[in-house]
Amino acid sequence: MRISRQPLPVKIMIDQKQLENVESFKYLGNILTNDGRCTCEIKCRIGMAKAAFNKKRAPFTSTLDFEMRKKLMKCYNWSIALCDAETWTLRAVDQKHLKGSEMLCWIRMEKISWTDHVRNEDVFYLESRSREISYMKYVNGRRTGLVTFCAETAFYNGLLKER
Repeated sequence: MRISRQPLPVKIMIDQKQLENVESFKYLGNILTNDGRCTCEIKCRIGMAKAAFNKKRAPFTSTLDFEMRKKLMKCYNWSIALCDAETWTLRAVDQKHLKGSEMLCWIRMEKISWTDHVRNEDVFYLESRSREISYMKYVNGRRTGLVTFCAETAFYNGLLKER
């Protein structure tokens, strides 16, 4: 598979047989596509996180303290949804999918019916919480940490020089 903006077939011959060109494949649990986008991977992760949430719905919708439920959500749901998120190339549509998934989980935690017509902003400001709990903030923090780690490793190994 060749990853590029204009996917062109690649001819690779082994023992006089041409290898098959594929659109996407799964490698180490991640879906790689020939256009290099991560939309399929993000949708797959969101689906796995929703299934995990629905499977263990009782603790998330119980009368536990909100802080405890928030910790459960980060530990159980975010670890599934955001696995390898620092390597994703996030487009606006991908961010929209992530925000929608996150909002659905918070709405279900608060037991808000879709017929209540509650706005997303109102869900976040229930019980005087702010937008500090966010998939995107978490992903950006992990991405910054990964870049810092790579730069420090390269510097200590002598690959980068101090200016």
